[in-house]
Amino acid sequence: MLWPITLMLVFAPNAPASARSVTSLPWSAAPSTVTVSESRTFRSGDATLAGTLHLPKGGHTLAAVVVTHSASKPLRDAALYQHLREMLPPLGIAVLTYDRRGSGGSGGNLKDSDYAMLADDAIAAVRMLKADPRVDPKRIGIWGLSQGGWLSLLAAARSSDVRFVVSISAPLVTPDVQMMFRSENSMRINGYSDAEIDQMRAMRRAVDDYMRGTGDRAVAQALVDAAKDEPWFDLLYMGETVGDRATSRWRKEIEYDPLPTLDQVDVPALILFGANDPVVPVATSAVRIDTRRSPNLTVRVIAGADHHMATSMTPKAQMDPAQSKWARPEAAEYFAILASWLTGRAIANVPK
Repeated sequence: MLWPITLMLVFAPNAPASARSVTSLPWSAAPSTVTVSESRTFRSGDATLAGTLHLPKGGHTLAAVVVTHSASKPLRDAALYQHLREMLPPLGIAVLTYDRRGSGGSGGNLKDSDYAMLADDAIAAVRMLKADPRVDPKRIGIWGLSQGGWLSLLAAARSSDVRFVVSISAPLVTPDVQMMFRSENSMRINGYSDAEIDQMRAMRRAVDDYMRGTGDRAVAQALVDAAKDEPWFDLLYMGETVGDRATSRWRKEIEYDPLPTLDQVDVPALILFGANDPVVPVATSAVRIDTRRSPNLTVRVIAGADHHMATSMTPKAQMDPAQSKWARPEAAEYFAILASWLTGRAIANVPK
C-alpha cells in the first residue's frame, strides 16, 4: 500500500510543496534534472518588470518560454504556471514567469495599458532572454492561457523574435462576445432564471453598444442601475458606473478581434481548448479558426478539460474566484499534446 500513497503525495496537483518533493526522504535518489531559479528584471516602454527564470542547472543551448498572464492570474508564482516551471526545464526549456505590469514587483499601470502594450511586455521579455548565452534565440516562444493566449498570438504577430506560440483557452472572438458567454453560463450555473439572464443580456448589450458608439450612455446606465443590486450582478465583472467611452479600457478591449491576428502569425502555433470550458465559446472559436486554417496551426479540443485544463473542478467552483485561483492543468491529454508538440518541432531537447 506504500507505493500508491507515495504516488498520491508526489503527483497530487493540489498537494503542498513539501508533499510534492521527495528529495529530503532518506531513500531518495538524485534527480536527473535540477531546476534552478534566477530573479530577472527587464524594461518594457516606461516600466521595469520583474520575473523569475526557471532553467535546468548547467543547461545550455536551451529553448525558452515566456508566460503571458490570464486576466485573473497576474503574478509570476500563480498555481496555474507551476506545471510549466516543473515540466519544461527537464525538457531543456527555460521558463520565464513575470509579474504583469502594475502587479507584484513590476512597475507600470495596468489601467493605462491595452493588449498591444501587454504583448509588447512579453516581447521585451523575449528580447531579454535572447541576450542570455544559455538560450537559443531561434527557440524562444510564448505560452499563454485565456487572455494570455490572446497575447501570445498578438506578440508573435508583432515580433519576429517570437519563434513559436502555445495558446490555451484563448477565445477567438471579441471580448464582448466572450464575456456575454461567460456571464450567461455563470448565471445558469448559479441557478438564475431565464428572465434574469435576459435582463443581464439587455444590460450588457446596452453598455457594449455605447462603447462602440452605437448606443446611448444614459440608457446603458439606467439598465446598470436597475441591475446593480441584484445578487447576480457581482458575477459579471462589471462596474456600477458606465465610464466615458473616450477613456474606457473596456472600449479598447472590445475593439480587438483576435482572429485577424492569426493571419499574421507565421510561426508554429499550438492552440488548445477545453471541451468543458464554461468561460470561452469553444465551438464558435473552433469554427472561426477553421476559416483561417494554416499549416502553422495545430488546434485541439481536450476531452473533459475546463478553462484551466483541469478536470476535477465543478462548474460552480470554476466560476468562484476564491477557488479558481488554485486551478491548474490536470488533463493527461493536455500534457501529452504539449510535450509531443514541443518535441516534434525540436523545441524540447531531453538531455541524453
